[in-house]
Amino acid sequence: MEMIIRSCIKKRAAVFSVGAFGDRWYKIAQANNVPADHFKSEPGEPTTPEMVEQALKTGKYDVVTVTHNETSAGLMNPVHEIGQIIQNYPDVVYLVDSVSSLGGAKIEVDKAHIDICLSSTQKSLGVPPGLAVASVSDKAIKRAESVENRGYYLDLINVVNRVKKNYQYPSTPATPHMWALDYQLSKIIDEEGLDNRFNRHQKLADIVRAWAKEHFALFANETYASNTVTTILNTKGKSVSGLNDELGKRGFMISNGYGELKEKAFRIAHMGDRNETDLRDLLAEIEDIWGLKQ
Repeated sequence: MEMIIRSCIKKRAAVFSVGAFGDRWYKIAQANNVPADHFKSEPGEPTTPEMVEQALKTGKYDVVTVTHNETSAGLMNPVHEIGQIIQNYPDVVYLVDSVSSLGGAKIEVDKAHIDICLSSTQKSLGVPPGLAVASVSDKAIKRAESVENRGYYLDLINVVNRVKKNYQYPSTPATPHMWALDYQLSKIIDEEGLDNRFNRHQKLADIVRAWAKEHFALFANETYASNTVTTILNTKGKSVSGLNDELGKRGFMISNGYGELKEKAFRIAHMGDRNETDLRDLLAEIEDIWGLKQ
């Protein structure tokens, strides 16, 4: 995130946020003295194409950043629809954070006119943390070549040139993670099939959403609910930390609410290689610990 927001902006960035990780992108811009404006949606609501168009009409911005899947809110933004707006502004570079969705939800970067789609290995790809991955358009490379002071270790052009030359990162790479990613892509994801993988994530999301609505309430507008993680409002006021203590004794764990949502909400992930049996076992344990069974 720091590499691309620093490498692609000559004028000003419009940073759109629906939660903590969109906010983080704005903080990264500030920390690097990159001109940026922060556009925040109401809690649980998405970044809309209309919001993006309203900002771009001003002519102030040459970069738009959007979080595809915000894990703090359990919300998935309409990045394809936003891309149809951005394509009408040929000087604007479109940056998308798909850290927690790539491999779990379909993202057609060319059809969505996304210039850089970045992700990491530890979420829907199901590999240990340690690698960032991205697709990069020629448009983004051309823009970065015109930007001065891109940094050293996080210089996008330095990375691109080295990769083109010998498929090697400029500094020592996490080679074991690369082997793990190669195995996961070829032996696990390819054998499952991408569409099957996307459909499995959708099915697991539907199970958790139905369960959440039965016992609690969803935080995000359901029209934009994430297919990889669900954020559930703690309407019963129970202790999420206490729940995790008990779940740990039974071999499970969930996530508390993030930041201001701690204890006010909790999050259940249904991404990567999780299967329906494991997910239903988890929900049954929560029901038992919190006395939710009918």
